[in-house]
Amino acid sequence: MKAILLKEINSFFSSTIGYLVIGIFLLINGLFLWVFQGDFNILDFGFASLTPFFQIAPWIFIFLIPAITMRSFSEEIKQGTLELLLTKPITLNQLVSGKYLGTFLLVVLALFPTLLYVFTISELGTTSGNFDNGAIIGSYIGLLFLGGVYTAIGIFCSTLSSNQIVAFILGVIICFLSFYGVEGLSNIDLFGSEIYALEYLGISYHYKSISRGVIDTRDLIYFASFILLFLFLAKLNLKRYFS
Repeated sequence: MKAILLKEINSFFSSTIGYLVIGIFLLINGLFLWVFQGDFNILDFGFASLTPFFQIAPWIFIFLIPAITMRSFSEEIKQGTLELLLTKPITLNQLVSGKYLGTFLLVVLALFPTLLYVFTISELGTTSGNFDNGAIIGSYIGLLFLGGVYTAIGIFCSTLSSNQIVAFILGVIICFLSFYGVEGLSNIDLFGSEIYALEYLGISYHYKSISRGVIDTRDLIYFASFILLFLFLAKLNLKRYFS
């Protein structure tokens, strides 16, 4: 698994992909948070808070993460090198886990420079250092778990087709429906008030729960289960290439 993980990292940073992903993530966030006028602009927000960042980052991830996972298995399937990988002394579990961890590490690296935002809002406040540490730590943990879920979804979608564009579109759709679709459905009054119970099944609800600064084991179990489910589906789908 370690060899696959290192292979993924090397493939990202031996080309422009890794630098491009991190650069695009920081650029889009920077423009919305510090340049463009609107609800997400921290300077117009009125408070020394990173709430706008944690509101917009999940939406950027919806497009960014499928873009970096779409080639994980699609490229291997297209080039016919998937079978060659399994001639190595690795199992299918190790192959899927290695590719997942390699991509997830890139997501973590993209988030790392945003810690500069914490220092920035600390200095922008009327009293230096006066901000909600618990909420910021919880929100970063939530973003990491959210990135982990999106990565697992993207890896799964990459096993569905040899076409990277198809894998990307499927990844975006499933990530969007998982994050916002369930919450949107819960707001429909067509089926009565009981429909609000659906909100608990959506990623958005659990992400917001962690972002309050309270680490609830139910949220952690939810995210872990979601990740394991899609990695299991990815492994299950890959088996058809060796049947």
